[in-house]
Amino acid sequence: MSLSTLDPRTALVVIDLQQGIVAMPTQPHTGPEVVARAVELADAFRAQDLPVVLVRVSFAADFADAVPGRTERQARGLAFPEGWDVVVDELSGHDGDIHVTKHNWSAFHGTGLDDQLRRRGVTQIVLTGIATSVGVESTARDAYAHGYHVTLATDAMADADPEAHRGSVERIFPRLGESGSTAEILELLAKTHG
Repeated sequence: MSLSTLDPRTALVVIDLQQGIVAMPTQPHTGPEVVARAVELADAFRAQDLPVVLVRVSFAADFADAVPGRTERQARGLAFPEGWDVVVDELSGHDGDIHVTKHNWSAFHGTGLDDQLRRRGVTQIVLTGIATSVGVESTARDAYAHGYHVTLATDAMADADPEAHRGSVERIFPRLGESGSTAEILELLAKTHG
C-alpha cells in the first residue's frame, strides 16, 4: 500500500452505506466501523470544500429498474424491509453532498455521477463503502476506465466474504489505483490542502 498524492479536486465517493447494508455482518471491519471511518473522511473533505458523494443502491418494488441479465443468484423477488436503502444518519444531512442512486453494482453505470464529478473539475476519487468486492470494486473499475485517479481507503470498506475482500484489496485494487488507511488519506489530505 502506498499513496503518492491527492489531486486539488478530489472527491470522496461513499458506496452503499445505507441502513440495510450497514446492518449486515461484514469482515474484516463491521458496518459501524466502516461508517465511522467514512464519517471521518467525509468531515475532512467537507472542511476542505471538496465534494462528498453518497451513493445508495435501491430498486422499485417490482424490480423493473434492476439489471435484467440472467445470473445464478437473482435479487428479484427478495423482500427488502422499509428504509433499507436510506443512507445512514451519520453521513446524512449535509446540503452540499451529491446524492446518487444506482440500480446495479457500479456508481457510474446508469447514473449521472461522471457528469457531476466532471462539472466540479474532479480528477481523483477516494472510495469507501460496502461491499468491497461488489459496489466498491465495480465503481473503482469504472472510475479507472473513465480516467480518474483512484484511491481506496481499505480500512473504510468491508465485505460479507472475507476472501472476496482480500482478493479485491490484494489483487484488483493495485491495478486500479493506490490504497491506504483512513489515517494515511487524512494525513495526505491535510498536507495537500492544508
